[in-house]
Amino acid sequence: MLELVIDQRRRDIGGFEVGRVLPFAKRRMVGPFVFFDHIGPVDFPAGISRSVDVRPHPHIGLSTVTYLFDGEIMHRDSVGSEQPILPGEVNWMVAGSGITHSERFERARAEGGPLHGIQAWVALPAEHEETDPAFFHHGAEDLPTHEGSGLWARLIAGEAFGIKSKVRTHSPMFYAHWIMQPGTKAQLPTGHRERAAYVVSGSIEADGSAYGPGHMLVFAAGAPAKVAALTPATVMILGGEPLGECFIEWNFVSSSKERIEQARADWRAGRMKLPDLDNGEFVPLPEQSARSSS
Repeated sequence: MLELVIDQRRRDIGGFEVGRVLPFAKRRMVGPFVFFDHIGPVDFPAGISRSVDVRPHPHIGLSTVTYLFDGEIMHRDSVGSEQPILPGEVNWMVAGSGITHSERFERARAEGGPLHGIQAWVALPAEHEETDPAFFHHGAEDLPTHEGSGLWARLIAGEAFGIKSKVRTHSPMFYAHWIMQPGTKAQLPTGHRERAAYVVSGSIEADGSAYGPGHMLVFAAGAPAKVAALTPATVMILGGEPLGECFIEWNFVSSSKERIEQARADWRAGRMKLPDLDNGEFVPLPEQSARSSS
């Protein structure tokens, strides 16, 4: 049974569009997922401006999860990481007490090409919000897959369907990539109070209605969560246990408003270290905070 359907809001973030799904006025989070952006799809020409890049910016109290269907992003951060991400891999960055990072499109600038993916933020439980910042890259070999009855599935993070990803998480959750053939029926995992399915491409049916790209279907707790593919479809499924009250302002997430104010002051005063390999510029703190960086 569906509780809510969220339609993405298209936003230009400086040279290309994203479809912002979470947070939503009527649904701030699904399990620990506090932010969900559908990146592109876009096809960059060679020689794109550096203004398209996401310059160094800060985070606290969350993990960023970047997963691509097409293209490449170069990640650099303040714990010394430099890691390109390719389709089918995961960049999992734990901000914890504070981290800064940049996301650059260097390959697309040199060669041109597509960019298509999802970036999500997973809030950290209150007891882990001040954990040490860290970065982890996982290749496809760390992400278990399954295929059968018209469904191909990759578990990106967490536990579902009796299997577990090698990606370390801080609270009970699941996050998976489905490719469904027409006529395929599938059920989201049980055992998690909050669950949702996001349609990346194609069309699916749930509760007797059809939904296309850009729709997130949020299912009621305890009720069956079933979808059927009406066309070839790519779907992201996600959810987990709710974490309680959580505040989000600009790029900061915390259970404490005071902690967010401290992070704002630290960034404004230059007290947060920039990425070791990308420290020549940064995103200033907006006067009216808006989640323009990711």
